[in-house]
Amino acid sequence: MEKKNLILLICTVLSFFTVFAVNAVMVVIPSIASEFHMSNIVQNWITIIFLLVVAVMSVPAGQISAKYGLKKVTILSIILFIIISIVNVLVTSSEEFLACRFILGISLSFINVTSMAMVVSAFRPEERGKALGINITGVYIGLSLSPVLGGIINYQLGWRFVVLFGVPFLFVILALLLTKIDDEWITFENIPLDIKGSLSYGIGMVLFMYGFTILNTLLGVILTVLGIIILVIFGMIELKQSHPVFDIRFFKNRKFLSSNFASLCAYLATFAVTTILNYHLQYIKGFDSQYAGIILLVAPLCQVVLAPIAGRLSDRYVPQILAAIGMSLGTVSLILFSFLGYETSLEYLVVSMVLYGVGFGLFSPPNTNVIMSSVPPKDTSVASAAVSTMRTVGQAMSIGILTLVFAFVMGNVPIVEEYYPLLIYSCQITCLICVGLCLASVFASLVGIKSD
Repeated sequence: MEKKNLILLICTVLSFFTVFAVNAVMVVIPSIASEFHMSNIVQNWITIIFLLVVAVMSVPAGQISAKYGLKKVTILSIILFIIISIVNVLVTSSEEFLACRFILGISLSFINVTSMAMVVSAFRPEERGKALGINITGVYIGLSLSPVLGGIINYQLGWRFVVLFGVPFLFVILALLLTKIDDEWITFENIPLDIKGSLSYGIGMVLFMYGFTILNTLLGVILTVLGIIILVIFGMIELKQSHPVFDIRFFKNRKFLSSNFASLCAYLATFAVTTILNYHLQYIKGFDSQYAGIILLVAPLCQVVLAPIAGRLSDRYVPQILAAIGMSLGTVSLILFSFLGYETSLEYLVVSMVLYGVGFGLFSPPNTNVIMSSVPPKDTSVASAAVSTMRTVGQAMSIGILTLVFAFVMGNVPIVEEYYPLLIYSCQITCLICVGLCLASVFASLVGIKSD
């Protein structure tokens, strides 16, 4: 196999397992919450804490991986992921479980950045859209199979086997990287790490995102405002740095800015949908995790089919138009999801999920191609960090919105039958909020066309 194609295969498999680590566990959250006696707020933190760490670490991960080598950093991250996955199945409390998710987030933040940067570095610009489309297909295959595999494995063997599922495959990837790939892709070798910028970004992001999830309290408001202030300070620090951890001057490029904003809004609008649908199927409809996982296959399966096609189309046509069409379909699907209730038919749900899957499958590859192609080749790791950051910040805040609505509508309670009407109402409100975010993503995609 040609080396660049082997790199693409390795990175696509890594993309699959980074998604699986999040989404498969999302499907089995009711089982984990039951074992560790978690409330509705705490069980949402199984997802949030993971994504929060990835969001915080993605920016410094871009600079660190470019300085020490994409391959080396990927190998170390895979080793950490394997070790912590094994530790994760031995935990005996919710605090220990969340601590393992925290460390897993660190490893996957680096893998997210390095895998995409390796693909961009291995392929010429004229092949990049197709390669990114295939790489993102790994993400969508992960989205497709995660609920099914996670649900079946949990139903048959328990959630611990879901956590361990990726370990054998990652050993194979590790062997391929060590024996078949000799490139390191070091582009920042003589550039010092921006410690001051990394710390200010990390502290600001943690305060902002944690504060956002408890915005219904005075402490939440204070932490959110303080986080925003520190992030502004981070921006000022970066403007003065000769070698910033993230060069915010890239945002002067309207194409880069608009596509990143479109990505942020898209993930803000859509990521909570899987959790909402999972809760609807398992709590409201009473399906087991295995059957719920099969139904949740519908949307990501559409994304798997669309992603490589959308990637190729983005090399031929204006990618921002494709992205805008995709998110327009996503808007319609979220409007439909906002009517989910006790009497909602399975046919209605499936049609809505098809629209959602087609829409997001059409959005992501073209939008990613725009971002990655709008920076110089030496800065691909930084652009990759931006893609990862927008995705994970959007995902974490999307679950944060759902958690916030839970806090306002339901309070901090276990999800039991007594509170199902409030659960339905909370999910409907969240979907309507996300409709507005989808429309913002459409607008941002169209604005980006003018910068070409």
